Amino acid sequence: MQVSKALKAVKQQQAENRFGFLLVFPAMLIFTLVILYPFLRSIIYSFTDASLLSQVTSWVGFDNFITFIRSTVFVDTLINTLLFVVITTFVPFVIAFAWSIILVQGFRGEQWLRMLTLFCWILPSASIGLLWKWIFNANYGILNEILRKFGWITENINFLGSTQTAMLAVCAAMIWHSFPWMMAFLIGGLNSVPQDQIEAVRMDGGGNLTILKNVIFPHIQQISLVILILSLIDRFQHFDLIWVMTEGGPAHSTTTFSVEVYLQAFQNFEIGKAAATGMIWVLMLSVLVLFYMRSMKEKENRE
Repeated sequence: MQVSKALKAVKQQQAENRFGFLLVFPAMLIFTLVILYPFLRSIIYSFTDASLLSQVTSWVGFDNFITFIRSTVFVDTLINTLLFVVITTFVPFVIAFAWSIILVQGFRGEQWLRMLTLFCWILPSASIGLLWKWIFNANYGILNEILRKFGWITENINFLGSTQTAMLAVCAAMIWHSFPWMMAFLIGGLNSVPQDQIEAVRMDGGGNLTILKNVIFPHIQQISLVILILSLIDRFQHFDLIWVMTEGGPAHSTTTFSVEVYLQAFQNFEIGKAAATGMIWVLMLSVLVLFYMRSMKEKENRE
């Protein structure tokens, strides 16, 4: 009797496993065709001299990696990427936190301000790039017009055509586009802060700074870490806004890894070199992904 029950349980478990596999199989197939297969092909291409201009492909080993790392383009691309990632992650986070503190006060018109702020985020990055490209235009840009009206400049500034200001212009556009997303998550975290703890601090004579330090910061620490890590990952991959505004110029001053891969693949037609650049880019990005997974695991263990 017990044996028959055990066999029945085993057969039921096997049936559930087969049914579960059938449910997962379409997603696995799509993942394999869209992500895994192209990624594996890119790894192979990175060790070859594959080019869209030639049908003959030869194995070159690590030459593509060595050539790129030893070039000045690698140093410029690395610095540009790090500048873009750091500025467009931490600056909008500070803005989003300050704006979230204001919006959770519950004043009249707060819902309208939230809606207007989130409107900046739902617009496509390409549209944001075109908008800010017009704002920073050297000939008819609204920013130059405003500066001239106030008498702060006498001649128009070519913001996107100068190596000294192009990256700052791109970062300004990205900050405007990204801080509403952070604000939405931070508002959720701030709304969950226990009000009794805040009242207890006030009864003890603590001010706003004390509340921020002892109540709010510890409570939103985990969600802030998630926001920052996800933002860092996204900025490492960002392409469209940069390309629309500057196409990586002038003189490679706004060329990040994403832009460099595109330039190598679709302007120079060097698929092998583009794949090698992409692999270096992936390795750098993997560090952030692993850090994010580790933080999520620690959060689950605490819960």
